Amino acid sequence: MHILVCIKQVPGTTNVQIDPEKGTLKREGVEAVINPFDEYAIEEAVRLKERIGGTVTVITMGPPQAESALREAISRGADNAILVGDRAFAGADTWATSYALSSAIKTIKDFGVIICGKQATDGDTAQVGPSVAEMLDIPHIAYVKKIEEISETSMKVERMMEDGYDLIETPVPCLITVVKEINTPRVPSLRGKMAAKKAVITQLNAQTINADTTKTGLAGSPTQVKKIFTPPQRQGGEKFTGEPQDIAAELVKKLLSSGIIN
Repeated sequence: MHILVCIKQVPGTTNVQIDPEKGTLKREGVEAVINPFDEYAIEEAVRLKERIGGTVTVITMGPPQAESALREAISRGADNAILVGDRAFAGADTWATSYALSSAIKTIKDFGVIICGKQATDGDTAQVGPSVAEMLDIPHIAYVKKIEEISETSMKVERMMEDGYDLIETPVPCLITVVKEINTPRVPSLRGKMAAKKAVITQLNAQTINADTTKTGLAGSPTQVKKIFTPPQRQGGEKFTGEPQDIAAELVKKLLSSGIIN
């Protein structure tokens, strides 16, 4: 089975900074890492390969430096990697990103399962995985915590819910997004690191994936982020002391004066 893994390179969670002038995330000079949730997707794909055989291909949309994330994925056990990069993709929202990724996947054709992390830490929308599935017109299941059974034609999984889990069966090909409870990602091996250094990364652009550039990048994004800002630091609260009836009266007075109640 050919297993695809969609990953994203994001700023290291301890190094996220906001440009006060532009109101955007600072990416230049900031350490970039594989989206933490995508590490579980890579690991699960490699485990499936070890379990049933096949090939794992990791794919990402991003600038040239995103190649480092792909090489790390290979060091963790992936076989191949694809970088979908083009200036026409810059500034894409989740819809335009999903369009570019699904267009690239359509050129691959012979895939069985697509695995994604449940969401990216820099956007937290959890939209790209399901959107890619919709654009490919294949079934998708979110928040998968365990793959019970899998074959060339079907798969049975546990989907995590607040009060337990659902057991769902789906035909293959399909797409799943996974949660961190599904496994423990392995540390890259020395052999894996050597393979990653030698690996040839397949490069795809808007032309090679037959993308309609009116649907890519900032121009093709239905939603646009106007500004990102750091919330103001919380101020200390006010403490009331005294008798209960006096505290209640003072609290009501405060709420009335602030307009919270009338």
